[in-house]
Amino acid sequence: MNPPDRKRQSAVALAYQGQDSAPRVVAKGRGLIAQAIIEHAREHGVFVHESEELVGLLMQVELDQSIPPQLYLAVAELLAWLYRLERGESFADEKPRL
Repeated sequence: MNPPDRKRQSAVALAYQGQDSAPRVVAKGRGLIAQAIIEHAREHGVFVHESEELVGLLMQVELDQSIPPQLYLAVAELLAWLYRLERGESFADEKPRL
């Protein structure tokens, strides 16, 4: 059991397909659901980024809805960082500015 002052873990999964105008929220949850989303992502080799601020904003987006334009820049920075990470570029512990 989590201590009362500790926030429950949250997770949001995004997906993007060519016909989409923007990434969509395909899964989200708190507590055990969040743990399952994270575990599923890691089992499939999907990188898990931890940004409480971005997750908090994405939790407000309904399932299967595109992210709002206000989050385009933050998500684009995250995707660009992930792309560079997947290419094996060195970051010296650099993280995206989210």
